[in-house]
Amino acid sequence: MSLNEFSLIEHYFSAIGQADGVMLGVGDDAALLDIPAGQHLVVSVDTLVAGVHFPHDAAPDDIARRALRVNLSDLAAMGATPRWFTLALTLPGADMDWLKAFSRALAMDADQFGCALVGGDTTAGPLSISIQVMGLVPAGRALTRSGARAGDHVFVTGTLGEGAAALLLFEPSAKLAAAVSERLRKRFYQPAPRLQEGLNLRGIASAALDVSDGLLADLGHIAEQSALGAELQLSALPVAPWLKKLADAGTVQNWVLCGGDDYELCFTVSPENLAAIDGMIARGELIATCVGRMTTTAGIRCIDGNGMSVQVGQTGYRHF
Repeated sequence: MSLNEFSLIEHYFSAIGQADGVMLGVGDDAALLDIPAGQHLVVSVDTLVAGVHFPHDAAPDDIARRALRVNLSDLAAMGATPRWFTLALTLPGADMDWLKAFSRALAMDADQFGCALVGGDTTAGPLSISIQVMGLVPAGRALTRSGARAGDHVFVTGTLGEGAAALLLFEPSAKLAAAVSERLRKRFYQPAPRLQEGLNLRGIASAALDVSDGLLADLGHIAEQSALGAELQLSALPVAPWLKKLADAGTVQNWVLCGGDDYELCFTVSPENLAAIDGMIARGELIATCVGRMTTTAGIRCIDGNGMSVQVGQTGYRHF
């Protein structure tokens, strides 16, 4: 079957765009979306490039899941509900088997997370995927990076370091047990966007973002946007026991603080709202750990188990 741009879109992607609120979707010059009254539209976009964000030989279904999920993580950080997305797909060639696997996985995740494909573009060139996600949040209820106050508690969801450790999968010299490889592979290609956690934190968290470039760098964004600093308690950082066995303590700490790619939420909570967070944790509605406090002193200070300040040479992933 010979495919041009329009037949490719129609054959592989048009069915992913059927959802409420889509007045006009895939197949026209632009989409028409119905935004309910009292809601704000939340928009974010990320590009994933072969050889930079995933290996050149990565399976198409793995690429599709990673591309959509890392974008949805941005909506989670804003406390938004996913609704729609667009896709710009640059391909070296129109490989039908590749497109079938990619579009099938994309459709499955789009259905799982409740978002519909409403437009995009295809072009020839080195493999890259740009996804723009759109979600809704009640007016005035979005989580932002700039709301933290001195004395607020700093929390992170889940566990950290696994996203960075997953790069071991692509090192030929690394010797990993099958179970560990599977855990790391799932964390890399199928990160879980913390969408429900983001919804639960609306009205409770004072600031939030997702941990994509490393905890130090990302908490630094909250601190900068809030004109504050922060102290991190290294002994409190949540690390899965199995991860600690993969490398020496210094390497694991570097994965946790600087590695990025975890897509957990880092958020701040005022003392007045601490009981609400503790209640959610106790009821199993939220898996999160308090790892520090916001301070009036600029910068991020790392404190060890003896109360001493520790220098960390690296701060996080840099795109350039």
